[in-house]
Amino acid sequence: MLPIILSILGVLILLILVINIKFVPQSKAYVIERLGAFHEVWGVGPHFKVPFFERVAKAVSLKEQVVDFAPQPVITKDNVTMQIDTVIYFQITDPKLYTYGVEHPMSAIENLTATTLRNIIGELELDQTLTSRDIINTKMRTLLDEATDPWGIKVNRVELKNIIPPREIQDAMEKQMKAERERRESILQAEGQKQSQILVAEGEKQSAILRADAAKQAAILEAEGKAEAILKVQQALADSIEMLNKANPNDQVVKIKALEAFQAAADGRATKIIIPSEIQGLAGLCASAKGVFDSMEPNPPAKK
Repeated sequence: MLPIILSILGVLILLILVINIKFVPQSKAYVIERLGAFHEVWGVGPHFKVPFFERVAKAVSLKEQVVDFAPQPVITKDNVTMQIDTVIYFQITDPKLYTYGVEHPMSAIENLTATTLRNIIGELELDQTLTSRDIINTKMRTLLDEATDPWGIKVNRVELKNIIPPREIQDAMEKQMKAERERRESILQAEGQKQSQILVAEGEKQSAILRADAAKQAAILEAEGKAEAILKVQQALADSIEMLNKANPNDQVVKIKALEAFQAAADGRATKIIIPSEIQGLAGLCASAKGVFDSMEPNPPAKK
């Protein structure tokens, strides 16, 4: 009988020892109490709990946790009541403080978030509340992190999920936004018309400049052509004078050339011509020579 009892006791003792072997998983921590008082915090790995004297008071998750709180009514500085819901990202850094620091940690964080949010929003007007999300998030994170530090909680991030103003405020904001969009559209259309007119004016200006440049270039080319023609005429005249000088003409040749020039002038449209005295003498000389040549011809036969 005794061996059976001893065997049963051995099995019970072995079972108790096996039951009291604890394996703490990753990202977890166990808070251990001995005789009702805090003893230690178990980290990752196997641990042995003394039977009947020690117990696992709390299994704490060390992961970052996310809590989405319900919308809270808040009042702005200009007495506008709105609903705001927040999202808290936190992590437990001290399992002992988290276990013994506050009775209901989640409820405590929710109430602390609501009161902190009311204090911050109460210092802002409606427009500032709607446009200052980053500032509100930063202030709330700082205040909540300081307040939850004695609880072994670190607040990593706070986000305002939704800001819901009253219905009449939303209607007024929609009308204001519509008017603002229409104003911007009118400004953009006016700017477009202005730019179009400027471009047209610039095009006309450039066209006028190009036409003026073309007329100027044509006038320059025409003037250069006339100047070149005058230079060629003068050069030809100079060459002819130089050739005459080289030929050393006598007075009779010069007078004949003058007579040819006078003949060319007489063929023009002038109604009055002034005959130089030298040409008159040359004409008389020609008439005298003609008379001499006529006298030298034989007498014509007498008429019967």
